[in-house]
Amino acid sequence: VGRDTPSDYPEAAKKITDIGSTYETLNTELIISLKPDLILSAGINSPEQVQTLENLGLTVYDIENPATIEEMFGQMELVAKLTGHEAEAAAVIEALKARVTTVDKKIMPLDSRISVFYEVDGTDPAKPFTAGKGTFITLLIERAGGSNIASDIDGYPQLSLEQVVFADPAFIILGDSKWGTTPESIAQRPGWKNLSAVKSGQVVPFNDDLVTRPGPRLVDGLEGLAKLLHPELFK
Repeated sequence: VGRDTPSDYPEAAKKITDIGSTYETLNTELIISLKPDLILSAGINSPEQVQTLENLGLTVYDIENPATIEEMFGQMELVAKLTGHEAEAAAVIEALKARVTTVDKKIMPLDSRISVFYEVDGTDPAKPFTAGKGTFITLLIERAGGSNIASDIDGYPQLSLEQVVFADPAFIILGDSKWGTTPESIAQRPGWKNLSAVKSGQVVPFNDDLVTRPGPRLVDGLEGLAKLLHPELFK
């Protein structure tokens, strides 16, 4: 009956009442008016917001963000149990697991991994944000047969142009392409035109939602990255 502002998928979700931004303020009065039987909260919801809803007598279930695809399946099973849709969810999960297994079987025999720079935010092109250790982006890149050049740095660090040039990634994946970053703009950064990824034309836009939102589309993200990095395995 309600969704927070960022929850815009599938397309039909946009027609559901928007109760405000999780990152700012939720519209408590609007939530009450919707008379929800169940409210799902996540790690990005502030404890104060959750407490306010609970104090009003609303049923709130907090779901921890999963750290792996397998944990995500467990969260799907949990939500299915809470909403009475266990049979339907079991069928969906089985199909998703089969797709993950297909990717794993193709990637596991590989002897080497392709080096990748994943750009999260290039607002400051001299020091773009990337994804490091402990992020879904790194997990999926590695499971897709890649090696994230920032995998030894926690969270979402900024890398200097020199750090990226030194690492010389074979692929540059633009998670910020929806904000206007292009392969052409990447090549204009000082020293980047000589990067292996730029010279070989392996600077590619990517739908960031598929690797940053901990839901069923993570499987789409895994498949997309694997096909991008190893197209020869998916002919």
